[in-house]
Amino acid sequence: MQLDLFDNDSFKPDDNQSIGDSEVARIIQLRQDLERYNREYYINNAPTISDHDFDLLMRELQDLELRHPEMFDANSPTQHVGSDLGGAFEQVEHRYPMLSLANTYSEGEIRDWYERVIKGLGGQKAEIVCELKFDGTSISLWYDNGKLQRAVTRGDGVRGDDVTRNVKTIKSIPLTLKQNADAPYPEHFEIRGEILMPWIAFEQLNREREEQEEPLFANPRNAASGSLKLQKASEVAKRGLDAYLYYMLGEQLPAATHYDNLQIAKLWGFQISDHVRICRSIDEIMDYINYWDIERKNLPVATDGIVLKVNSLLQQRNLGYTAKTPRWAIAYKFQAERALTRLRDVTYQVGRMGTITPVAELDPVHLSGTIVKRATLHNEDFVNQLDLHIGDMVYVEKGGEIIPKITEVDINQRQPDFQKVVFISNCPECGAKLVRKAGEAAHYCPNSDFCPPQLKGRVEHFVERKAMNIDGIGQEVVETLFRMNLVHNYADLYLLKDHRAELLSQERFGELSVNNLLSAIEQSKSQPFERVLFALGIPQVGETTAKKIAQSMLSIDNLLNAKIEELQAIEDVGPVMAQGIRQWFDDDNNIILIERLRSYGLQMQCEKKDNTDGPLNGLTIVISGTFIHHSRDEYKAMIEQYGGKNTGSVSAKTDYILAGDNMGPAKLEKARKLGVKIIDEDSFLQMISKTK
Repeated sequence: MQLDLFDNDSFKPDDNQSIGDSEVARIIQLRQDLERYNREYYINNAPTISDHDFDLLMRELQDLELRHPEMFDANSPTQHVGSDLGGAFEQVEHRYPMLSLANTYSEGEIRDWYERVIKGLGGQKAEIVCELKFDGTSISLWYDNGKLQRAVTRGDGVRGDDVTRNVKTIKSIPLTLKQNADAPYPEHFEIRGEILMPWIAFEQLNREREEQEEPLFANPRNAASGSLKLQKASEVAKRGLDAYLYYMLGEQLPAATHYDNLQIAKLWGFQISDHVRICRSIDEIMDYINYWDIERKNLPVATDGIVLKVNSLLQQRNLGYTAKTPRWAIAYKFQAERALTRLRDVTYQVGRMGTITPVAELDPVHLSGTIVKRATLHNEDFVNQLDLHIGDMVYVEKGGEIIPKITEVDINQRQPDFQKVVFISNCPECGAKLVRKAGEAAHYCPNSDFCPPQLKGRVEHFVERKAMNIDGIGQEVVETLFRMNLVHNYADLYLLKDHRAELLSQERFGELSVNNLLSAIEQSKSQPFERVLFALGIPQVGETTAKKIAQSMLSIDNLLNAKIEELQAIEDVGPVMAQGIRQWFDDDNNIILIERLRSYGLQMQCEKKDNTDGPLNGLTIVISGTFIHHSRDEYKAMIEQYGGKNTGSVSAKTDYILAGDNMGPAKLEKARKLGVKIIDEDSFLQMISKTK
């Protein structure tokens, strides 16, 4: 965020303000840095700084802004919450602003907050509700007459993304509330909570991503946030998301206290934590914090602190709000758990795309409920930044992250004979000279045709369930096939039927397993073109992108001849990916593989129905709102299937808006101005039923 502060007549520093000048410059730098960190955290789900370090920078900026009131800026990160707004979802305004919480890592500041609450209430006693601070992504759920109407992300606190369709796949969020005669639900109310990814689902997801050499999610929060913003609800449903609700808002709430409202919400079917407690003194609050600082490690979901809220809703209203936080609540954050252990060695792994990943080999140490023996070192820059020496005593952290990482070296324990870690220059597997592309942090082994881990990795990718789905071939079988010299690449799998006797000679291969293996290989020939394309292992082309490329290009021959401009025209294919695809198909060795697969009978094209005679031929249709009969993705597919074109925004070229419940107000207003016809689900389905 670039601020042209020195052109402002209200603030012109002179030569005697050197200290002030440096602090002003620091304010500008901090604002820019914090905005960037917010984007990485909320939008990219790939933070480059820890929560603790972010909070320290935010605190520094707050202190500097207090010393320089002339530098006030309503757009400063201290004046608004981080935003997760993206361009892929309809944005709606919150009924009540969705603010963030003030937070602290200090028990002393918790005592200060408690005293401020009592003072702010004129000396009245106050019950404090203590809750676990779940480490997920915030959600606001709107219910009308007991039915879920909308699910909205925090966004920028004023507006959020409508993710209703995706939230409906989360089993712990009720679509229709349970009736309770003693505590009927209000006609309209809002309840807020946290979308989470349990540890078991998170670990499974990262295992799958590691197999694909896709970037791993650093922690369950990032994984939950990224999953919630997927475009296909069916994919969201596979991610195993969960939810805990923690605050109710509305004009006619059933109880006068926060705690009682939560217990009543539990009767309606909401998942409310069983660990919510009412504390009536600062000592009880501290006991709760200290207990969960240890016990949280045994929970099935990630937590990173404790939230404290004044129980009485009347007292909450009397205490009020600051610009971005309620005065009646605060979050205490746990310190990230870390341990000191010795660095024994640094080894290097080679991925199927040739990526070289350094790994720290450590003396075993107990951390966050597990024994840690290894920690990723990411790349050469990370290694150099730490200035690692073999034998160093290093601090290893997990905190909210499942992937252990080295955060600091205890220089005081370094001995003179400890050898500095120097990043390798040759592949540890094949000896090829490593390369590092301009603008990238990773090193690569360029020997893709002969480097054993790359060859084996590509075969393992080819046979996996989401690709060719060849059951019976895992990592150990691939190792065996390579050792027997029967397989050198994935095309060789289709020649194994000629080596049945050799397979049966191996101890691990019985007659039944060989029959099943050869049968699975034969059946894989019927996999559709989009799966074959994904199985080829083209850099950066994942399962979803492969499907879009297949639907656009229709055949492998069209893809072989496609220009970079044509590739970039495909949805989700940017300039870098397009260049990578073109380079892959320009490699003669890859062409040989494709031709071999074609000769073995694999599907190298997909059928595209002739829809030029469809009932929607030539029509441009915008979809808005939520639907009953089909999902938004299904309606998009129908529009294309019957000859129409789906676009995301309303313009003079729009013929119809297919509108569901809660249609976006901006689209509705623009449609009225332009005279665009609005149709509902039933009318649309009637239109496409009139096929010729």
